[in-house]
Amino acid sequence: MTNSGSWIVPYKERINSALESLLPDDDSILTKAIRYSVLNGGKRLRPLLVYLSCELGSSASEDQDLVSSAVELIHCYSLIHDDLPSMDDDSLRRGLPTCHKKFGEAIAILAGDALQPMAYSLLTHSTEIEDKLNKKALIIPNLPDEDVPIGEDENDNVEIKRVGEIPKFDFEVKPHDELGEKLDWLDFVRGVKLAKSRFTVLKYEAARIERALINFFLDHNREYGFKEVYVPFLVNKETMTGTGQLPKFEEDLFKVEGEDLYLIPTAEVPLTNLFRDEIINLDKPIKLTAYTPCFRKEAGSYGKDTKGIIRQHQFDKVELVAITKPKESDKVFEEMLECASGALEKLNLPYRQVMLCSGDLGFSAAKTIDLEVWIPSQNRYREISSISNTRDFQARRAKIRFKNGKKTQFAHTLNGSSLAVGRTLVAIMENYQTKDGTIQIPEVLRKYM
Repeated sequence: MTNSGSWIVPYKERINSALESLLPDDDSILTKAIRYSVLNGGKRLRPLLVYLSCELGSSASEDQDLVSSAVELIHCYSLIHDDLPSMDDDSLRRGLPTCHKKFGEAIAILAGDALQPMAYSLLTHSTEIEDKLNKKALIIPNLPDEDVPIGEDENDNVEIKRVGEIPKFDFEVKPHDELGEKLDWLDFVRGVKLAKSRFTVLKYEAARIERALINFFLDHNREYGFKEVYVPFLVNKETMTGTGQLPKFEEDLFKVEGEDLYLIPTAEVPLTNLFRDEIINLDKPIKLTAYTPCFRKEAGSYGKDTKGIIRQHQFDKVELVAITKPKESDKVFEEMLECASGALEKLNLPYRQVMLCSGDLGFSAAKTIDLEVWIPSQNRYREISSISNTRDFQARRAKIRFKNGKKTQFAHTLNGSSLAVGRTLVAIMENYQTKDGTIQIPEVLRKYM
């Protein structure tokens, strides 16, 4: 066996030097390597080589011969397969098993039978390291766009513009929950009896308006080039992971006991994942819309919006999703914003556009503009839609790619509500209420009633 002392230290120094040049001190080599991968877009990262050399090298004083053998195997691996598949080439799932096979073949040729047990041990260990890498990488959020304002929370969001006149009433405005109970439109008691709190039964005119809004939104979205799709309301773990709900936000999801299935929190999940693990044609952007019920545990929302139907465990929503080439995603983002805004304008509901600051951005979003509708009883605007560009963040997780000439490239994905149906019902009830307690129906909805 060749003595590793002549190159093990310089080799480790090269690894650590590369990491330290980009990162502050960190006790975790794994964290360093992952952050290094993120900063470099996952390109030309050699995870097995880096992790094993650092982890095994750190215990050299305990068993010098064992470590020397291990590091020599890694060195042989690097010589034979110096350019490991990148993260972009699906290395974690597809490439590394192939590398492992080549690694084993290389050991048999270069090192002989004596080191094969160590080779098998390293291959087993590498699988554990891959799992650690995946778990760490999947909880790293997207990076904000450069034009996103820096801030901590919703108080630092930046208003872009206001549209529509706030209505003036010559009587005391009632909140939607009071109106709903008086008109026998909203049955909160029976909703709790059937399920639990934050479930509501919509009755009579409320149910008809809900249905009318769904049809109106779908027809409106089609006018902007979004094609209608009907998708499953239950999806598997891989689908939830592709768009970023898992693993970080599992506590907010409803899971089917004993099954690899979750109720969807938004149609964004199944619509985006329609193209998971595919190389698609993006000569034109793919623009989709879908109605689905949505299900959320609303973990962490205790005490918020306890009255009414603004925050429910089950709610209806019509979603927009687009898959584009990177150079087209900004243009499509503006189209989606115009589409959702147009729906509010047709309903003659006053609203404003707000750019979310860095601290209020969702996990997957690089940029988000919220549409907030005026709620008279609260004397403020409330979110009714979020239009987000995730850039290639979800496409990397879900492996959604397209051919750019001879090169395979990750697509950009975008999503947004057009609109949240229940909150639109709230806005209609409050903005269209009359002195005698009845609700006028917006003209654009009447043909759907």
